[in-house]
Amino acid sequence: MVIVDVKNSLSFMATGAAVVVLLLLLSSACQAQLSSTFYEKTCPNALRTIRSAIRTAIARERRMAASLIRLHFHDCFVQGCDASILLDDAPSITSEKNALQNKDSARGYEVIDKAKSDMEKICPGVVSCADILAIAARDVSEYVGGPSWTVKLGRRDSTTASISLAASQLPRFTASLESLIDLFGSKGLSVRDMVALSGSHTIGQAQCVTFRNRIYSNASDIDAGFVSTRRRRCPASVGNDDGNLAALDLVTPNSFDNNYFKNLMQKKGLLESDQVLFSGGSTDIVSEYSRNPSTFKSDFATAMIKMGDIEPLTGSAGIIRRICSTVN
Repeated sequence: MVIVDVKNSLSFMATGAAVVVLLLLLSSACQAQLSSTFYEKTCPNALRTIRSAIRTAIARERRMAASLIRLHFHDCFVQGCDASILLDDAPSITSEKNALQNKDSARGYEVIDKAKSDMEKICPGVVSCADILAIAARDVSEYVGGPSWTVKLGRRDSTTASISLAASQLPRFTASLESLIDLFGSKGLSVRDMVALSGSHTIGQAQCVTFRNRIYSNASDIDAGFVSTRRRRCPASVGNDDGNLAALDLVTPNSFDNNYFKNLMQKKGLLESDQVLFSGGSTDIVSEYSRNPSTFKSDFATAMIKMGDIEPLTGSAGIIRRICSTVN
């Protein structure tokens, strides 16, 4: 016969239940969901304050719009949307800024720093650098004629960075269509998301070093007149001209529209990684966006929201950095 101590068993069960509840609460805290109303009570003027700083920067330099969208993109593709790209070198950190895909090209850090400084004045220790990056990308898109969207908030900042992941997980300007599809797919983004996000190249500029091989390789997928125009500021020899800039879209370089896709159909994509989109399984999407600017803008907004959901630190994970370039 088995004798059961009912009183002690009930006590144990109650204790066990409490532990389970506690573990569930802790798990919930670490896996908190992003929300568009995250700062509604803790910092109600957050979005307005950030928008003011961002718009001031774009009014001063239109090119900054493309730079800030790219900064958010390059953040989310490495360790998730955690502001790791903003961290400078430190004894325990090798900055992602030094990766080939970022070095001497990623920019806009000072704009995010200014927005963060403004936030610290009104709500110290509340708004993360990762969220500022996400908000900035939306605000600059809207400012230059692109779509707006509701930004989900509540990301926290990392205490680490990874130059090795930046080197392996950020697209290169020579990337093939297959490698791009695989890379975006690894982040939970579809081919349609990939093409829509690439459409941000309707604004911004690229350095000569990133497209020199393309315009001097006699490739069959590039327009001859386009080549002639691009060679004027990008000589064949490597040298001091490497940093010369060229607009990614010659037609409307400062407006967020669908000319980027029209360019691809005319073999006028500046980067190899742009032109390959008009091939294979993404050809029809490029054609669709070239005909329907509203569809492109809608899909771009949807893809930006999905990208902002890549592995965010939430709840009790991560920290809120006081200065975006350093760990507290």
